Formats: sequence, structure tokens, C-alpha cells
Amino acid sequence: MSTSTQDQSGTSKQVIKIDSATVRFAGDSGDGMQLAGTQMTNTSALAGNDVATFPDFPAEIRAPRGTLAGVSGFQVHFASTDIYTPGDRLDALVAMNPAALKTNLGDLDRGGILVVNEDAFDKKSLEQAGYPTSPLEDGSLDAYRLFKVPMTKLTRAALDGLGLGQKEADRCRNFFAMGLMYWMYGRSLSATQRFIESKFGSKPQIADANLRALRAGRNYGETTDAFVSSYQVDKASLAPGKYRNMTGNDALAWGMVAAAKMSNQELFLGSYPITPASDILHELSRFKNFGVRTFQAEDEIAAMTATVGAAFAGAMSITTSSGPGIALKGEAMGLAVMLELPMVIINIQRGGPSTGLPTKTEQSDLYQAIYGRNGECPMPVIAARSPADCFDTAQEAWRIAVRFMTPVMLLSD
Repeated sequence: MSTSTQDQSGTSKQVIKIDSATVRFAGDSGDGMQLAGTQMTNTSALAGNDVATFPDFPAEIRAPRGTLAGVSGFQVHFASTDIYTPGDRLDALVAMNPAALKTNLGDLDRGGILVVNEDAFDKKSLEQAGYPTSPLEDGSLDAYRLFKVPMTKLTRAALDGLGLGQKEADRCRNFFAMGLMYWMYGRSLSATQRFIESKFGSKPQIADANLRALRAGRNYGETTDAFVSSYQVDKASLAPGKYRNMTGNDALAWGMVAAAKMSNQELFLGSYPITPASDILHELSRFKNFGVRTFQAEDEIAAMTATVGAAFAGAMSITTSSGPGIALKGEAMGLAVMLELPMVIINIQRGGPSTGLPTKTEQSDLYQAIYGRNGECPMPVIAARSPADCFDTAQEAWRIAVRFMTPVMLLSD
């Protein structure tokens, strides 16, 4: 279904109704792609859509700018129906430089929307990404709906007169890209405007710059002849109630607090920070008003033995970790099995063996969870099927632990 609207210039543009869309923002680490994706997610949730997301961070500390290893991305899938994945293929890709294009183009559907910052496609950046010629000019992108947008120049023009340096102005390009995609999918600017005013309230010049860039991106979509249509995703048919946009880690934390309240026990978390499980420690540390006690140990072994001690004393005891940390906890887990102590061991799986890839996730630790202890040391292992399911799975893990007086391993990714 489609309708026609008039933009600010009086030109008629088509609005096409679709059931869902999967959009990915991609650029260098430091380009603000995580912020862009997070804000579009929040805006889509407030618009009444069901949402699922997939943030993608480089595993390196900070790869050189413009290189393939340094590309950061954020994918958001929003729909008018229930969705359970972040999406397998992209309907739209925003690429801030050649490296982002090369890294992510393979996930974009043929005929998909490809928005690129053409100002970033200089000779040096093309060479860093491994392009012998510019893909914007050699016809290699003919299978996609390519939109070459001079985001850097347009952002600088929008911020002219604010007194910002070139480097500071260029940091606002992510808000320009946000504004453009908000126009393309009929998103409101209001939630992001409130975020900017709150986040940068103590820096009015920066707040004004980001607001200008956001509005400039939207205005560009409305007024340029390059875009002849935009898209509308209606609200999802959701049952009345209060909905929250949260990650799987946050849902696990909330689920554990709920389980503690339902069982009328104090919740104790013994943990050592490790990506990607640290968010649970951070979230639970906020719930002291619910009697939650969090203990950040000096290492994984100390965290596990503290969890064993708290369980022995009668607390609802949990620990969190990832693959390398689970390997270190093995001996103390065996002790907990011998003592028949109820507890939950949350394993947020990361990619690769040994230290692996801390910012990448993988579903490869099932055998470690089942067999990764010496001697005869059985332990129930359960897994969450989605971020929302993490809340219920956390409670189910504790129910099993108490009923059968045993540690339970809960897998997530």
C-alpha cells in the first residue's frame, strides 16, 4: 500500500507501507554508530513497533581509522508484527566510509537501500578498504538503490556559525545520518531531541550542534530529489501493558531480582568483570533497594568461591562469567555440586577459544557447560531463546536449582 505526501518544497513523495524493516548503521569506531542505532531503536519502540537489535563492536581495542578491522555497526529490526531476531538480511545500510561498505555490503539484499557518505570515499580511504577503484563510480553497486549523500559537507554547513572546529562538527555526522533514516522510515525526532537536551544539557553548544545535524538530515530527506519515496511501519498489535526496551543481560538481572522477591530470599551476586557478562553486575548493583548484594571479586576463582559461600549461608546465590571465566570456575563449581547447593551460574558466551573475541558472541560452549568439570559432576544446563525470554529463563533456572538442590548453568549469548 502507498500514499503520496508533499515535502517542504511542494514535491509529491510516495509513502510506502511495509510490515518490517532491518536497518544497519556502520562506520568507524568513534563515528557514533552505536548511538545512532540505539536511538533509532528507542524511537521505533516508542512508535509502537516490536524491535530486536544486534550491536557489533570490533574485537580490537581501537583499530586504525578507515580499516576493515575498525568497523563498528548497529542493526535494528522493527516491525508491525512480533519479531524474534535482529534480521538475517538488511533492507537498508548506512555506510559512513569505504571500510564500512566493504564489511557490510554482503548482508544487504539485492535492491536494498544503500546510503553512503560520499565525502569519505577519497583515495586513501579506498586503498585502506582494499578498493582499487571507487565502488560509487565503477558500477559494482548497480544491484542496489545507491544514494550518495555528502554527509560531511552537509553537516558542516548545518553547523556553520556555531564556532565549532572541523573535527567537532564532523562528530555530528551520526546525527545527520539518524535524521535522514528517521525521515525515510517515518520516525519522530522528539525522543532523540529530548535525549540530546538531557545528555548534553551542560554543553549547550554541543547540544545545539547535534540538534541541528539531526534536523538537517531529516530536512535533506524531505527536500532532495534523490529520494522519491519513504516508508511507514505501522504499530504492532501488542496487548495493553507497560513495555520496556532492554537487552538480554538486563532481562537476566531483572529476572533474578524477581525470582529473589518471589522466593523471599536475599540475592547475592559474586562476579568478576568480563565482557560480555559485566552488564549484569552493573545492572544488579543498582538494586540495593531490593536487598541485592553485589561483590566484585579479584578474580574468577574468588568470585565463584564467594558464590558458594553465600549459597551455603542461605542466600539466593548467582555468579556471572563467559567462556574463559567458566574454565577457571570449574573446581569451585564441582564443590558446589558436591555440597548440593542451589545457585545459578550465568554464562554469556563469547566467540572463539581461550580469551577469544570479547565483543563477539557465539553459541559454542554447550559441551563446556555440560562436561567442563572433572569427575562425575552433573549440572542442569538451560538456555534463553531471546532477550525477552531471559527474564523467564532466569526464574526457571532458580526454580530448578532450589527444587533439585544443585547449581544450574544458564547459557545466553
